[in-house]
Amino acid sequence: MKALIQKSVVAKILFACLLFQFSFAASAERIKDIASVAGVRANQLIGYGLVVGLDGTGDQTTQSPFTTQSFNSMLKQFGIAVPEGARMQMKNVAAVMIQAELPAFAKPGQTLDVTVSSISNAKSLRGGSLLVAPLKGLDGKVYAVAQGNLVVGGFGAQGADGSSIKVNIPSAGRIPGGALVERAVETNFAGGQPIVFNLNRADFTTANQLAKSINTLLGPDVARPLDSVSVMVDSPQNPAQRVDFIAMLENLEVTPGEEAAKVIINSRTGTIVVGKNVRVSPVAVTHGSLTVTVAESLTVSQPNPLGEGQTVVVPSSKVSASEKTNPMFKFAPGASLDDIVRSVNNVGASPSDLMAILEALKQSGALKAELVVI
Repeated sequence: MKALIQKSVVAKILFACLLFQFSFAASAERIKDIASVAGVRANQLIGYGLVVGLDGTGDQTTQSPFTTQSFNSMLKQFGIAVPEGARMQMKNVAAVMIQAELPAFAKPGQTLDVTVSSISNAKSLRGGSLLVAPLKGLDGKVYAVAQGNLVVGGFGAQGADGSSIKVNIPSAGRIPGGALVERAVETNFAGGQPIVFNLNRADFTTANQLAKSINTLLGPDVARPLDSVSVMVDSPQNPAQRVDFIAMLENLEVTPGEEAAKVIINSRTGTIVVGKNVRVSPVAVTHGSLTVTVAESLTVSQPNPLGEGQTVVVPSSKVSASEKTNPMFKFAPGASLDDIVRSVNNVGASPSDLMAILEALKQSGALKAELVVI
């Protein structure tokens, strides 16, 4: 029975490959752009090490004793014993943290790019070399080993009088291909289990559309939506056939569902984004702006020539207030995004004014959208 199912799935794949070029939609997106395969993911690696060869811009060891401790531990591995109580002033050594990302299916012997960042008071890592350092995952196992010369984009210089200049960040750099993978991460990709696509953005409509598109291509009940994120797809058990199967599916185009009506406000930058499906109920809006100005000045009070007074400086303040008279504008029933933009532009509202208007519309119940402040 399993052999018949396997042959049936393979036959559907071959048939789908012939019809694949006719399955595109005008406003569709590829599955690989809106979803990812469950279990196919990268893993974060981190490590600790020493950068040497700096031109006097390393750590001040009196303020970072762990740099000296790490350096002494390294010397002991080479049979060099540092006398107890010795106070070493190493200006060309810096303690650093190392970061890397282990891609899915990375195999031993492959290289990774690493980022090296100072964790103490090193002024610059320019010209330094990272000594061999293990990179570990969250499980404590070593998955890669990093070493190499740093590429630092930042630059800094300081004069004898204390003046200094900095360009970018000189205390961090990268080593392209600076780590070698030593251990592969185990996956169940070749285990013959059904493939699960996870949407990048949860949406029931998109999940349903994705399953329908796959079923239209391969036959009914091949794909089944599990929730608003995941869609399970029956797949071949042979690893080579699974690769061909996923390669075909991830290029299949799907028409995603439209996003919910949202208005995004960034209060720090004044950026406002109004979504396509935002609607406004019939409402009239007016927004005035009251400006109060206080001007401080100093005047000289001088006594009469025959008087015995003294010349003094007297502060003087002028306070004025002005208010703009913006006209009231009205939103018609079911006003669209174009209507909202046109009405606000007509009264010349600034981003801060628009924020206040949108918040008031939401409180009144006239704004038919979710108001998100970031």
